[in-house]
Amino acid sequence: MPHAEIYEHFHPDEKSFVDRAWEWVERAAELHQVRRTDFLDPRQAHILFTLANRHPDAAVRLDGGYEEAERRRAVVAPDYRPIEDEPMGIKVLDIASDDRRVQELDHGDYLGALLGLGIKRDKIGDIHPREDGCHVLIAEEIGDFLTGHLRQAHRVEVRASVIDLEQLRAVKPELEEMSLSVASLRLDGVASDAFRLSRAKIVDPIRAGRCRVNWKPAEDPSASLREGDIVSMKGFGRFKVLAVEGISKSGRIRVRIGKFV
Repeated sequence: MPHAEIYEHFHPDEKSFVDRAWEWVERAAELHQVRRTDFLDPRQAHILFTLANRHPDAAVRLDGGYEEAERRRAVVAPDYRPIEDEPMGIKVLDIASDDRRVQELDHGDYLGALLGLGIKRDKIGDIHPREDGCHVLIAEEIGDFLTGHLRQAHRVEVRASVIDLEQLRAVKPELEEMSLSVASLRLDGVASDAFRLSRAKIVDPIRAGRCRVNWKPAEDPSASLREGDIVSMKGFGRFKVLAVEGISKSGRIRVRIGKFV
């Protein structure tokens, strides 16, 4: 169990993950165990690295299957053990279809199809939808199950096979750029304009814990955003603050954002 002062550096909602990550670190450093985790989001990866850095006898390696991966698995091991060649257990799920409607499917459709089979989100890495199908990074241990059970994605009949990482066709996320003029960089103000909702309608979801900034829970509507921040709102989507472009003559701030589509 982490020392009490460690919790001060993290959000209360992250306590359970902090406990798990610290256990991985302790087992690696003190019991010489090697642990391969499920897929972590960038915030979880940051927490794990932070905790590992507090223990001189533990080392961590992250890999999501390709260089720009957002979600990645980790290997936690004793610091004396070479971990660069440790198998990460990542494969690519190739989803294809003969139905022309497959080109209309998006990230959420494929994720929903996988979760609908009872697969935990932690077993799924990045998702790369294309017009002719989709490549999904997965934990290799669920590959056989998915090839045998995945038959449909949002009412489109599909077929799935497992292929090696070398065959991955990564798709760079598309951003729909928008220029905003806001009174301040407050989270609720920028988010309300980004999602085209009133300030009143955006505040409640934030306070209810449905918002994350850089994958960290954000419950304060007045929190200030910065260039480079990624904001996600459950049920609404997510956007990135691309640039803060200065102040207009009327005193409002010009902000350029990119909504993930």
